[in-house]
Amino acid sequence: MKRPSGFTLIELMIVAAVIAVLAAIAYPAYTKYAYRSRRSDAYAGLNQAQAVLERCYAQYFSYSPPASLGTCPAASHTSPEGYYSITQAVTSSTYTITATPAPGSPQANDTNCPSFSISQDGQKTPNPQTSRCWGS
Repeated sequence: MKRPSGFTLIELMIVAAVIAVLAAIAYPAYTKYAYRSRRSDAYAGLNQAQAVLERCYAQYFSYSPPASLGTCPAASHTSPEGYYSITQAVTSSTYTITATPAPGSPQANDTNCPSFSISQDGQKTPNPQTSRCWGS
């Protein structure tokens, strides 16, 4: 008598269980990787804003020149890919640029690194030595 070919229900259930376990392990790792890769958008936005402010300082000897001398570009904008909102707190001799996840963007769910800041003297928050937010 010829044996029927095909898979039994138990074999299919075992395969489904193995796939479910692999997916349960892989999905959180993927989301962490996606958050980390999108943080480069924050770095790019911060670098652009920092370069503009440094050019302004080189031209006017102030990060916030009087209107009679000229103006520097707008204080708020979005990052190049739109995942972060970039804001600036500027005085004549100091600045702090902050990148926070844009509302409704996929980065809004990144609870490990909710915002990034950099100042005119290069101080970064969260602290790169204690946090993995700055590319570590």
